[in-house]
Amino acid sequence: MEMIPAEIRRTRMMTLIQEREFMRVSDLSQIFGISEVTVRSDLDHLSAGGQLQRVHGGAILRSDRRRSEPAFEESESTSAAEKSAIGRATAALISPAETVILDVGSTSAAVARALVARNDLQDVVVFTSGLNIALELEKAIPTLTVVVTGGTLRPRQHSLVDPLADAILSGINVNTAIIGCNGIHPEEGVTNMNLPEATVKRRMVKAAQRCIVVADGSKVDTISVVRVADIGDVDILVTGQSAPPEAVARLREAGVTVEVAE
Repeated sequence: MEMIPAEIRRTRMMTLIQEREFMRVSDLSQIFGISEVTVRSDLDHLSAGGQLQRVHGGAILRSDRRRSEPAFEESESTSAAEKSAIGRATAALISPAETVILDVGSTSAAVARALVARNDLQDVVVFTSGLNIALELEKAIPTLTVVVTGGTLRPRQHSLVDPLADAILSGINVNTAIIGCNGIHPEEGVTNMNLPEATVKRRMVKAAQRCIVVADGSKVDTISVVRVADIGDVDILVTGQSAPPEAVARLREAGVTVEVAE
C-alpha cells in the first residue's frame, strides 16, 4: 500500500473516529496498512492536540465532541470495581438449567465474566444482543449455550438492534432478563439514553418471567431520555455501594428487591 503522509493519514483517522466515535488500534492498522506502533503514535499526536481521547485499545471522540452516550470502552473503566461486584452478585442469582437474556453494556460484561467464573452452572442458555458479551461467554461453552440475536451492529456498545433484533426476542420465553440502563428511578422506572437500545431492552423485559436490572450507583435515582420499563416490571435491582441510600430505600418502598453488592 502506498504510504500516506502522516498529516493526511491522521486527518483520515480523525474522520473515521468522528463517524464511528470509537476506533480500535488494530482496525486502524489494517485500514491504513501501518503498524500498531505507528497507529498509537498517530493517536497520541491527535490526543495531544485535543481532538480525541485515548482509551484502552483505541480512541474515542473527546466528551465535548461526541454524543452523551459513552463508548463501551470508556464506561468499562468507570466504577470498574463496583461493576465487578455487581457482576458477581447478579451471577449468583442464576441457577443451573435456567434460560437468561443478558443485555449489553459494561455492567452486563461484568455479569458475563462472573457467569463464566461459576463452575457449578450446567445447561444454562444465554441469549444476548452484545457481540462482546457473547465473546466473554464463549469461554464457558459448552457449560453455557450462547445465542446471539440478529440485528444491525452499533459500534459504541457492540450491540445488535433493529432491524432483525426482534426475530429471536419475540419468539422466546426465558426465566430471567438481566438489563442494563442509564437510569433507574422509583417513579420514572428504567430509562436509557439511546432509542434503538431501549427498544431492544423493552423486548427483553417482555420475554422474561423475572427482570433483574444491573446498575452502578451513578445510575440510581437518575432519569434518562427513553423509558425501558415501569418500576413495577423490575423484580430485582443489583447495584453498588455508591448508590444513594435514600434512593435505595425509595426503590424498596416501590416494591423492588434491591441488592447492594459488596
